[in-house]
Amino acid sequence: MGRLFGTDGVRGVANADLTAELALGLSVAAAHVLAEAGTFEGHRPTAVVGRDPRASGEFLEAAVVAGLASAGVDVLRVGVLPTPAVAHLTGVLGADLGVMLSASHNAMPDNGIKFFARGGHKLADDLEDKIEAVYEEHRTGAPWERPTGAGVGRVRDFGEGFETYVSHLMSVLPNRLDGLKIVLDEAHGAASRVSPEAFSRAGAQVVTIGAEPDGLNINDGCGSTHLDLLKAAVVEHGADLGIAHDGDADRCLAVDASGNEVDGDQILAVLALAMREAGTLRGDTVVATVMSNLGFKLAMEGAGLNLVQTAVGDRYVLESMKENGYALGGEQSGHVIVLDHATTGDGTLTGLMLAARVAATGTSLADLAGVMERLPQILINVKDVDKSRVNTSGELAAAVTDAERELGSTGRVLLRPSGTEPLVRVMVEAADIEQARAVAQRLADVVKSALG
Repeated sequence: MGRLFGTDGVRGVANADLTAELALGLSVAAAHVLAEAGTFEGHRPTAVVGRDPRASGEFLEAAVVAGLASAGVDVLRVGVLPTPAVAHLTGVLGADLGVMLSASHNAMPDNGIKFFARGGHKLADDLEDKIEAVYEEHRTGAPWERPTGAGVGRVRDFGEGFETYVSHLMSVLPNRLDGLKIVLDEAHGAASRVSPEAFSRAGAQVVTIGAEPDGLNINDGCGSTHLDLLKAAVVEHGADLGIAHDGDADRCLAVDASGNEVDGDQILAVLALAMREAGTLRGDTVVATVMSNLGFKLAMEGAGLNLVQTAVGDRYVLESMKENGYALGGEQSGHVIVLDHATTGDGTLTGLMLAARVAATGTSLADLAGVMERLPQILINVKDVDKSRVNTSGELAAAVTDAERELGSTGRVLLRPSGTEPLVRVMVEAADIEQARAVAQRLADVVKSALG
């Protein structure tokens, strides 16, 4: 069996890869592993369980809740809320475990399970490995120890989660958004209620699209992975800016008043300067991944700020932030972590803070984002290849060396296997877009032939 846990929990096609049996078994395994680690010692354990609106989340939620309760864990079922809301509630409610059912920006047929440890942080890799090992051991025959009588977990709905989370967002907003007109694209996802409520309470005039989830339309041609609808709506309504979330709202991308995309790197740059001005950017340092645009690195250097780069995945950004006490980090995809106010990427919080900067400075989003110049970047996803051999193929290594020699100091190449999908990502940056496109396509062809 391949590793179940990727860079962002367990994901797959719901009811094919990710079955009710798997969800139940992993939940029981998680309870046993955390009990063994001493997490539950001296008290009756509690878990917070939430989901995005996918139809499959209904039966997977039932399976997770059943698994946890059968292992003696009390469950607070918070319903449809963003991933960062479940993480926040896990922390503020003092729960021992949080579980989010979502496949984030993936298409509707997929779903996923993400576990949070006490405090609302993602589980460490070693705990995920242990959960997987224990699950596999019991799946192949070893019986579980099961509580009976009053020892079984109790389940109750926790409707207060919505208000608790929105109130938290309001409490950390640096200033109000009065006078701003903002279009929100909720991707028919988990923030369809939360985000419009938060922006409205903050004083913005809100136009909402993609906020009618029916269980089947999540991420369907809308949200942070499909910005065309938002771009058109911002221009049509004469809005100051637009904010797009993905299905579980841990991401935020933006659109300026002219309908131009403002990506995660630009958002990070704007927030970094705002936080330095406010004295909250500890160490004058921002954490980003190796996928960040070279223009972002140059902009941070130009502003006198330090940049720490990590492997791709918001969990690695977060690890670096926690280890070194940094306050801001994120990814080009729009995962932005403001560690003083959230334990994971929070798209609604990010959007609020970006809009707050526009309101506070009276400067357009386009001008704020202009602090960095994006170098042309071409990303090609090469599907149906053996991504495990990316770093062992001599043919591929030679092709990368040739490409780097051609680009020189004005560009760069990055090849990486996806942590959540069966593909290899080929990324090329260069001062000239046509050169970047040609080099990327050439490398993609080599990936296909060498790893196909």
